[in-house]
Amino acid sequence: MNFSRTIKVLSRIYLLLSAGSFFMVSMMGFFSPQAVMDLVQVKLPNNDAFSSIRGVYGGVGLTITVMLVRWAIKDIQQGVVFLCWLWGLYALSRVITWAVEGPLGAFGTQWLVIESVFFILGALLWVRLQKSGSDFQK
Repeated sequence: MNFSRTIKVLSRIYLLLSAGSFFMVSMMGFFSPQAVMDLVQVKLPNNDAFSSIRGVYGGVGLTITVMLVRWAIKDIQQGVVFLCWLWGLYALSRVITWAVEGPLGAFGTQWLVIESVFFILGALLWVRLQKSGSDFQK
C-alpha cells in the first residue's frame, strides 16, 4: 500500500472512530439524558432540561455522526478539517474552564487528553492530505 493510500485509510478510520464515539453519546442522549449528565454528576431537574440534553447530545450528536459518515465516503479532507476544529475547540473549552474556574476533575482531565490527541491526529492528517492533493475528495 502506498503512502497516499495509507493516509486515506487512516483518515477514514479517524472519521469513523469519531463518528462511532458521537453516535454512542447521541444514543445515550436520546434514550437516557440523565445517563449523559451522570457522567458529570449533574441531576436534571425538569422536562426542559431533559429536552435540552436530548436535543444537544442526541440530535446534534446524531447530526455530527451522519455528517462524519458522509465525509468518510464522499469528502475525506473536509471531514478531517471539521474534526480537527471540533476536537481542538473541545480541548480549548476545557483549557478555558481550567484557567477560569480551576482544575478539572478526573472526567474533564481525561477528556482534555483524548480531545487533544484527536486534535493532533486530525492536524497531522490534514497536513498530509493537503500535501497529497485533491485526490482525497472521493
